[in-house]
Amino acid sequence: MAKTAITPTRQDDYPEWFQQVIRAADLAENSDVRGCMVIKPWGYAVWENMQRTLDGMFKATGHENAYFPLFIPLSFLQKEADHVEGFAKECAVVTHHRLVPDASGKLIPDPASQLEEPLIVRPTSETIIGATYAKWVQSHRDLPILINQWANVVRWEMRTRLFLRTTEFLWQEGHTAHATAEEAQEETMRMLGVYADFCENWIGMPVIQGAKTAGERFPGAVSTYTIEAMMQDRKALQAGTSHFLGQNFSKAQEIKFQDQNGQQQYAWTTSWGVTTRLVGALVMTHSDDDGLILPPRLAPKHIVLLPIYRSDDEKSQVLPYVEGLKKELEAQDYSDGKVRVMIDDRDIRGGEKNWHHVKRGVPLRAEIGPKDIAKNGVFLARRDTGEKVGVERSQLVATIGQRLTEIQDNLFQRALKMREDNTRTIDKLDDFLAYFTPKNADNPEIHAGFAMCHFAEGPELDEFLKKHKVTIRCIPIGGAGEGGTCFLTGKPSARRAVFAKAY
Repeated sequence: MAKTAITPTRQDDYPEWFQQVIRAADLAENSDVRGCMVIKPWGYAVWENMQRTLDGMFKATGHENAYFPLFIPLSFLQKEADHVEGFAKECAVVTHHRLVPDASGKLIPDPASQLEEPLIVRPTSETIIGATYAKWVQSHRDLPILINQWANVVRWEMRTRLFLRTTEFLWQEGHTAHATAEEAQEETMRMLGVYADFCENWIGMPVIQGAKTAGERFPGAVSTYTIEAMMQDRKALQAGTSHFLGQNFSKAQEIKFQDQNGQQQYAWTTSWGVTTRLVGALVMTHSDDDGLILPPRLAPKHIVLLPIYRSDDEKSQVLPYVEGLKKELEAQDYSDGKVRVMIDDRDIRGGEKNWHHVKRGVPLRAEIGPKDIAKNGVFLARRDTGEKVGVERSQLVATIGQRLTEIQDNLFQRALKMREDNTRTIDKLDDFLAYFTPKNADNPEIHAGFAMCHFAEGPELDEFLKKHKVTIRCIPIGGAGEGGTCFLTGKPSARRAVFAKAY
């Protein structure tokens, strides 16, 4: 068997492989607080690049950033019945505001400091932001409100996994208010499109845009839309959601305005968000058994220069050459900025240094020693394909942007082919069961993929899917409706949906 940097491999144990890639790439680690993670500098740099790009996309569509409280009064959550029911089991609750030592000196909540009303550590901010909007909105002239918040949230998860499901995570949440349902619906779909654009053109991860079924909607929403991606183990990952909330939250929070005719109306609202789960999605979409593979548009560094020398004389020759090359490369344009370059001149073995950057997913590595300088070139390696070639210095500088674009495009096309190769149209129950039953009972992490099936919502389908650990991911947007019958019940069905096992 070929030796790999990551053990176990994807084929041997995909969940553990995922954890080991994160560890080897130095992205994050578990913290001393159960279910929470420490995002390390390399991982946070990836998130910062995601954040910077998305922030620009939000502002380009007319949104502004603001910040709202971390704590939400319990009564706010209770105002919207579906909302409180959907989040009640995940809420962290603050009941006291002071600690005092007991008789043994151990700190305990001071009974005298109990809050009159418990505060919820925000699991999401619809209610607290809605209460604020109610103060801001008096007239149709105050609308629309288009605001985004970058923040952390807490949802008390029982089973956690780095970047995919943690008790605390980072995200952005957009909250908008509109004078008409049509404007709010347009906003909902616009932001879903922004997410799809970002995932496909920056992460290099193909997604399916679709509507959630009634049973999968965000608590309190009229409609929920999602982008769904296929990971390398063929499970689905919900990568982002956009919600049309109708007037449900505006009625609960009294967001009212006077329209052009002098009539009192309730505003129409939306919310939408993506999280640090996108870092996990990136890892699972592109990485291999040697570690992380980063799409260049989000990589903290595009190329690492590795000086090679055996003596002080060689060092005095190599380092100025490398420093000069770094400046030339950094002057080149790529994507929406300049090429990001680093030099690794640590005093460690060359092989160890090289593998360090392989595992961290740097798109390009350039080894530079006296022999390369004699040819006025570098020895260049691509992380996505493993290709290694000698390249003349001026050619590398002139083509660096093109090379990064080729890597970015290759990662997307590779992921798209993987999804297409693992998507089937299924009409019969027997075929559905055969598809979603692991072929190898000894490896429960072998999954089928996406199945496009007609369906009819109801308790019978819900119980069947729960039994087989399959979910309806979404009803794809676009394309002509195709009449048929539910694969399970035989009831009439107007459209197919995406079925899959999922994170």
